[in-house]
Amino acid sequence: MIKDLIKQMTLEEKAGLCSGADFWHTKAVERLGIPAVMVTDGPHGLRKQEGEADHLGLNQSVAAVCFSPACASASSFDENLLYRMGSALGEECRSENIAILLGPAVNIKRSPLCGRNFEYFSEDPYLTGKLSSAQIKGIQEWEVGTSLKHYAVNNQETYRMTCSSEVDERTLREIYLSGFEMAVREAKPWTVMSSYNKINGEYASENKKLLTDILREEWGFEGFVMSDWGAVNDRVKSLEAGLELEMPSSNGIRDEQIVKAVREGKLSEELLDLAVERILKVIFKYSKADATDTHYDREEHHKIATDMAKECAVLLKNEGALPLSRQTKVAYIGAFAKIPRYQGGGSSHIHASRVTNALDIGKDKNPNIIYAEGFPHDKDMEDQSLFEEAVKAASEADAAVIFAGLPESFDSEGIDRKHMRLPECQNRLIEQIAGVQKNTIVVLHNGSAVEMPWADKVNAILEMFLAGQGVGEATDALLYADANPCGRLAETFPLRLEDTPSYLNFPGDGKKVVYAEGIYIGYRYYEAKKIPVLFPFGHGLSYTEFSYHDIQVTRGNFTEGESITVTAQITNSGKMVGKEVVQLYVGDRTGTPGRPVKELKGFAKVELKPEETKPVTFEIDARSLSWYNEEIGDWYAAGGTYELLLAHSSADIRLSEKVEFTPVREIPFRVDENTTIGSLLKNPKTAPIMSMMLSKSNGGNASGFGSSNEMLKEMTGGLPLRALFGFSKITEDQMKELIYVLKEQLK
Repeated sequence: MIKDLIKQMTLEEKAGLCSGADFWHTKAVERLGIPAVMVTDGPHGLRKQEGEADHLGLNQSVAAVCFSPACASASSFDENLLYRMGSALGEECRSENIAILLGPAVNIKRSPLCGRNFEYFSEDPYLTGKLSSAQIKGIQEWEVGTSLKHYAVNNQETYRMTCSSEVDERTLREIYLSGFEMAVREAKPWTVMSSYNKINGEYASENKKLLTDILREEWGFEGFVMSDWGAVNDRVKSLEAGLELEMPSSNGIRDEQIVKAVREGKLSEELLDLAVERILKVIFKYSKADATDTHYDREEHHKIATDMAKECAVLLKNEGALPLSRQTKVAYIGAFAKIPRYQGGGSSHIHASRVTNALDIGKDKNPNIIYAEGFPHDKDMEDQSLFEEAVKAASEADAAVIFAGLPESFDSEGIDRKHMRLPECQNRLIEQIAGVQKNTIVVLHNGSAVEMPWADKVNAILEMFLAGQGVGEATDALLYADANPCGRLAETFPLRLEDTPSYLNFPGDGKKVVYAEGIYIGYRYYEAKKIPVLFPFGHGLSYTEFSYHDIQVTRGNFTEGESITVTAQITNSGKMVGKEVVQLYVGDRTGTPGRPVKELKGFAKVELKPEETKPVTFEIDARSLSWYNEEIGDWYAAGGTYELLLAHSSADIRLSEKVEFTPVREIPFRVDENTTIGSLLKNPKTAPIMSMMLSKSNGGNASGFGSSNEMLKEMTGGLPLRALFGFSKITEDQMKELIYVLKEQLK
């Protein structure tokens, strides 16, 4: 049917279908029954605009439920929760006649300074991939499409439309593409959105390797690729590379470029037909789906948003001040208590149907709460009278809860942060209140990591992130133990900005930004460098305690094409129902250079009553052990020992077990005059020949080459074969013969 429609379309109609009709709609071809469909910003709510449209959240949109942005939802470590949110979003899309929700956003948090980090999941690609896949599945069960974004290596707002992300192939694959790969393979998003930036000098929208070779041919993507709004540089090149839909409307300019290129023979019409076919498949998939139920229960979705906020909050520190009692006299301090930050700024800004705040919710249940503004919610401004009022209120109460965080101007699309600090007025007031109130509790509202110079002076810290419109109810429930904190950090909180792996290279010079840290970002970097952090990746406390025991693996060795299962028992050893997030890390102990200390390869959230025990199970395969080897252009796991680590956080390992892996493939070992002597001595196939040759050339012993002297071993081990011309007086014919024999031995 679709191919028949394409045959009936004019060249102009086909070209026109490859760009938007306006800001949010595709074009219709009414004479052929091709409808227009609407797309809208997400990823944690609907930003459906009526009337004049924009892409930066400046104009008003219809009321919708604002769920927890990814900075918070990722901290749930809960695929079921992301699926539930996705399903609610899919239902809302159907109700509002939205065909494609623009999200989720799966870019990696390379630096805490990225202004859009609130919209991204994690510094870890595995966690990113699993959670985004769950969200996509939930949305698309309603026959509503998603647009996985921003593809790819889009990790800053500074010069985001022109700057080139300079990144090596291994880092690209292991860190910046893995989340996309997992989501495409597991959840099959209907569309993918290409990013603004260049990648190694080539715009993402024109990058055939990314859009066709990797996305379609390797990963099996079957939908269409659309541009970020205004991201197309050269329309014909982008179409050839694999970008089907340009957004928003180009007012016909780009359509004419496509038509001209086809007529002049510079662009294949068959390629244009293929692009149109991919677009039409998605349009008809949405428009022909059953949409009989077009209304949703907004209050029920608000409850989902509130439940999410409870699950995502992370209790960073607690020395006994939490949980609070409803009978306790508590001072609530900070304007965020009344006007909470619950989402970031920019294109994902949702016109929330309603927003709750902790002060109103708390006062309804605890008449002993007093309030002092202390500082404003939207600026860094110190008012001495407000400070004095807040300090007085805190000193006269049994506990003080300071609602702190980042103003919206700090967490917004379009700008990166210049530092990791809270507004100075907040830091100063927290210090003063901690000096007069031993039970000082800080509740944070922020989209990414912040420095906490007062962390060792306060009793408790509850990280709410940007929690969505149910933030008030969720905060209240967590402070008073109506809910038990169970979130875990999806990003490391460093002690200071200067400790971060990209500090010397972020955000670049405007032309290029060099990813010099390679694969070592987040916890991978801090662990390899042994740099202390404020709070580690995966960290989070509870009002109860959990114990791990009885780790077992199905077998101690396996190979490619096989998998093993690791199981452990988890017990709630405390006195309150709670949820534990068990994290599985894999550590390469084969001696392969350039591997992180460990990497996240599994997680499970388990709810337990007091004294209850439940098992957790993880499956490990060859990909779980692998790194991307540029020499073979594929994923590869070396043979040898790997350690499976079950952990409460990346810094809190509870159980471990070692397994052996035997690869089927071997990395090609090439021998020429520049092959090092050391590598030949380490290879079991070439070592006997090389040892014999060195011994003969040195009068019966290998002299420095085979000496037990470690210094000499290191020095000679790094020498290329050609060095033997000088050190061992080998002839050219003998060198050729040696290389021939070594190559034969490797066959």
